[in-house]
Amino acid sequence: MRQAMSIPVALAAAIALSACSQPADESVERALQETVNVVDESDLNDVILNSTDPNEAVRHFQRSLVDAPDRIDLQRGLAHSLIRAKRFAEGKLAWQRAVTMPGVTHSDRVNLADALIRTNDWNAAKAALDKVPPTYETFQRYRLEAVVADSKKDWERADSFYETAVGLTTTPGSIFNNWGYSKLTRGDFTEAERLFGEALRQQPDLFTAKNNLVLARGAQRNYTLPVLRMDQTERAQLLYTLALSAVKQGDTNIGEGLLREAVNTHPQHFEAAAQALQALEQG
Repeated sequence: MRQAMSIPVALAAAIALSACSQPADESVERALQETVNVVDESDLNDVILNSTDPNEAVRHFQRSLVDAPDRIDLQRGLAHSLIRAKRFAEGKLAWQRAVTMPGVTHSDRVNLADALIRTNDWNAAKAALDKVPPTYETFQRYRLEAVVADSKKDWERADSFYETAVGLTTTPGSIFNNWGYSKLTRGDFTEAERLFGEALRQQPDLFTAKNNLVLARGAQRNYTLPVLRMDQTERAQLLYTLALSAVKQGDTNIGEGLLREAVNTHPQHFEAAAQALQALEQG
């Protein structure tokens, strides 16, 4: 009798346990699905941010923020997309909104400083960088610190920041180019030439550095092209830059010869050089 009674009791316990476990299983399944959805959405946001037309990315994040206005990851996506779309004034406002939201990071403040520099708001950019602790050491942070110091003509700090930035990246070509341009604006043409040369050793196809190198040489009245990897179009453009530098310094005959060479070198019609040459020939 005792054994017979244990079967209904065990059965009832099993039914009760099943009834309790079913909602728990559903809860676990729902939580897992929510996690998968968040991961999927995050992956989608990354794809949209990095791989699509930036204006389409802007529209995506604007739509997403309507439903979730307090999500800082979506706000970051919007701000990044606006900067990529070269809508700098809107990007600045988006980053200003991001740094007021819960979850703000040091990287967000650095990105705000970048947006402020793009809109020539130098004092605000410095203030944004001043809120980032010295222990946050990244290439972007020190690159921006250098540019801001340049804007203040604080050359000693600029040089220190450029040097630090160079050590924080495996591709320092662009930062050497910026550093060289800083030296060029200060009139230190020899050092500028060296830094542009270093930029090109790191990144041989960086045309901006090639053009700046020619400017630095022209400023020293060295009107010969350096030995660089260049195609015909680039060679013609560099000759044109060198010619303008010569004319600016009063070496008109040299400038005229360089313009003629630029016109003859270009594989197509080089309108700007042709017009400048005609103007010189007509006195």
